[in-house]
Amino acid sequence: MRLDNWMRHRDRVLVMGILNVTPDSFFDGGRHVSTAAAVEHALAMIADGADIIDIGGESSRPGAAPVPAEVEIARVVPVIAEIRKQSDVLISIDTTKAPVARVALDVGANIVNDISALRFDPEMSSLIAATGAYVVLMHMQGTPRTMQQHPHYSDPVTDIKAFLAARMQAAVRTGIAEDNIILDPGIGFGKRLEHNLAVVRAIPAFTELGPPVLIGLSRKSFLGEILNVEVTDRLVGTIAANAIAIRNGADIIRVHDVKEGKQTAAVAHRLRSDAP
Repeated sequence: MRLDNWMRHRDRVLVMGILNVTPDSFFDGGRHVSTAAAVEHALAMIADGADIIDIGGESSRPGAAPVPAEVEIARVVPVIAEIRKQSDVLISIDTTKAPVARVALDVGANIVNDISALRFDPEMSSLIAATGAYVVLMHMQGTPRTMQQHPHYSDPVTDIKAFLAARMQAAVRTGIAEDNIILDPGIGFGKRLEHNLAVVRAIPAFTELGPPVLIGLSRKSFLGEILNVEVTDRLVGTIAANAIAIRNGADIIRVHDVKEGKQTAAVAHRLRSDAP
């Protein structure tokens, strides 16, 4: 499956379902560590309407330590291969490492979701250019281990927009087609509550760059700060925030709860002034 037609028309909001094959992700860590459990969950998300399954083998929660590429590969590749046997759904590999992305693309992934925006591995850009894969370029201040220690901006919207524009230009210079790029301003990645709120309010500024904008705010800590609830009680907050994000121009939402995300996307998009 390709995204070409959707990238041209963007006639609906896509829903990316999160599948963490990790023991330590902030919400679903440890739930899908076996291949069988991960595939079962992926198929359930597909049945609920997921357009993309985003599979990660390394946690990027605040404070998370990196894991070796071979550990990531062992976690994600059997899952991707089995999902591909059973579905033509778009599959995204959530990694910053070219060796992981290479094997994932070989067994059926379509998209590389790189939270470093191609900065952490010098081989990633050339790999994506050579394979013609789609890529998500995300803004992050620092690394997962350090990003929430002292996040600071002159102006969060201006700074993040400039970063994404620069990373998009760098990707194109290495041979990645601009039509294959998706941008993510990185909710929760090196951002305090006020920064996250500013990002969601300013999605129109990021859409001005051209590529589709992905927003990933599912059950994140800024919702817990607003609502004073734990991660298990943040679904309603997630729905509300995603509806606003879509109203403000988000093209893709990344969610743990696909059924609710799909319904949110359908209603919020129809209420948008530019909806067909």
